[in-house]
Amino acid sequence: MGTRPRFDLAGRTAGLLAQRLLKLPPAISRNVTVERDLRIPTHDGQTLMANHWAPDESTSRDAPTAVVRTPYGRSGPLDWLYGRALAERGLHVLTVSCRGTFGSDGDFRAMRHEREDGLSVLRWLADQPWGNDVLLTGSSYLGYTQWAIAAQAPPQVKAMVPHVTSARLALAFLRPGRPELETLLGWSVSTATQERPGGIWRALLGIGRKRVENAMNTLPLVDADTAALGHQWPFYQECLHHDQNDPYWQHEDHSPAVGDVTIPVSSIAGWYDIFLADQLRDFQVLRAAGRDAHLTVGPWWHAHTGGMAAVLGDTVGWAAAHARGVEPPRKPPVRLFVMGVDEWRDFDQWPPAGYTPQRWHLAPGELRSAPVAGAAPTSFTYDPARPTPSLGGPKLESRGAGPVDNRKLEARADVLVFTSEVLDADVEVIGEVTAEVWLRADRPSCDLFVRLCDVDGRGRSVNICDDLVKVRPDGITKVTVDLSPTAHVFRRGHRIRVQVSAGAHPRFARNLGDGGPVQTATRPLATKIEIFHDAERPSAILLPRR
Repeated sequence: MGTRPRFDLAGRTAGLLAQRLLKLPPAISRNVTVERDLRIPTHDGQTLMANHWAPDESTSRDAPTAVVRTPYGRSGPLDWLYGRALAERGLHVLTVSCRGTFGSDGDFRAMRHEREDGLSVLRWLADQPWGNDVLLTGSSYLGYTQWAIAAQAPPQVKAMVPHVTSARLALAFLRPGRPELETLLGWSVSTATQERPGGIWRALLGIGRKRVENAMNTLPLVDADTAALGHQWPFYQECLHHDQNDPYWQHEDHSPAVGDVTIPVSSIAGWYDIFLADQLRDFQVLRAAGRDAHLTVGPWWHAHTGGMAAVLGDTVGWAAAHARGVEPPRKPPVRLFVMGVDEWRDFDQWPPAGYTPQRWHLAPGELRSAPVAGAAPTSFTYDPARPTPSLGGPKLESRGAGPVDNRKLEARADVLVFTSEVLDADVEVIGEVTAEVWLRADRPSCDLFVRLCDVDGRGRSVNICDDLVKVRPDGITKVTVDLSPTAHVFRRGHRIRVQVSAGAHPRFARNLGDGGPVQTATRPLATKIEIFHDAERPSAILLPRR
C-alpha cells in the first residue's frame, strides 16, 4: 500500500513550483500517495519497476490512470512533473522504467522492446482496481513509448498525448550520409551515464558537457562515443551503421501503423523541435484515416517549459475527460502559434488551406521576385577542418536552442546571405517551406544547408527554419531542401533573409568531401561550391503565402 508522509514539505514545494513554472491548473488536492518499486512482469519473464501515484482518497476511486513509460528514471524532475503534478490534479499515475533502466530487468536497447513491454504493462494494469480507464502521456522518448503500443492498445486505453516525438523517433536523424551528430552522441552519452551517482543532476547542470563537445570533433566518427565515454555505446554504433531505410529498424519504426491508431490523439509540437516534421506527418496520417486527432504547435524547442505545460494541461483536461467518458474540452483540429505576431490561430488542417508557394529568387546578395538574367554564380569554400558551426535552431537540450541572433554566423566567409528589400507590408508564411538551389562543387560529395531568417529594423537576423541535405554533385546540380515547416509573419519594415552554407557542425556530422562513408572518413578536404542564380538556373526559396 502507498504511504502518506505526515508532512511532505519537499514534495508539496515541488508541486507548487511546478504549478507556477508551468502555469498548470490548480491542484485538486496535494494529499497524494506514492507506492514505489512495484514489479510488473513482461511477456518474456523479465520484470519492470514502476511507481504508482494516487490522488486524494476522495477522488481516487473513479480516477483514470495516466501511464508514463520512461528510460530516465522514476525520481527527480520526472517524478514531480508526471507523478505528483498529475496525481494532485485527480489522476492515478503509473511511471514505469523501461527495460534495462533504473532497476528494470534486461539490457536497455533504445526503441527495441517498447511495443511488447508496453502491452505487458497494460495487461498487468488491467488487473489492478484502479487500472480500467487509461490514458497515455509523455514527451520525447516517453511519447515514442505511446506510439509503440497505440495501434494494438486494448479498449482500456482511451486517449494519448504525445509531445515532441514521433512514431519512429531517432530514425528522423538517420537520413543517409548526414547523421545528426549532436543529438545522437549527446543522447547516447546521457543514457549511458544517467544511472551514475547524481547522473540526472549532472546532466541538468551540464557537467561533462565539454568532453562530449570535444568528442564531436573526433575522426573517424565511429570513434566519437569512445572519445566521450571511454567505450563504445550500442545505440550510437547502430545509428551510424544503419540509416533510416535499413530493414534493421523495421521493428522500431511504428510509423507504418499510425493510420491504424483509433485512440483519440492530441499531438503537442514545437516550431523549433527536432521531431517536428515527423510529428506533423503522423498527424496528417491520422487525419487522412479519419481519426480523432488534434495538433498544437507552439513557439517551443524540445525542452521548452511551454511545451511541457501544454502536454500536462491536455493530460489533465482533454485526455482525462476521454478516460472518464465525459465530453472533453473543445479542441480545434489544428492550433498554431504564429510567430512574428505572437498569436494563436485555429485551422481545420495541416498544412492550412489557402497558402500557395511563392518564389523568392536568390540573386547576388539579394532576394528578389524574379531571377537576374546573366547573373554570375556566387561561390564559397567549405573547410571541414574549420567547419561552419551550428547556431540555434532545433536542439535536444535547451542551451542555445531555438531562435537566436545569426549575425555572427552570417559574417563568416563560408556562409552566403541573400536578403530582400525592406518589406512595405507584412508577409505571412504558414506551411511547408522549400528551397531549390542550383550548385556545383569540386568534390564528389558536399552538404547544403539552407536557413530562413527574419531581419528586423536593427539588423538582428533571427532563424525561423532550416535543414541540411547531402549532395553528390553531377556538374551543375539542382538540389531541393525541405526546410522545417513554420508559421511566421515577417513584419512591415523587416527583411527576409536566406542563408546558404555547406554545414552546421556539430548539429550535423561534417561532410569531409571524399565521398566515402561518413562514419569512417578521416581526411578533411576543402570544397569549393558555386551557387547559381540566373534565369536558366533560378535558385529560390518557396514560401507558402495566401
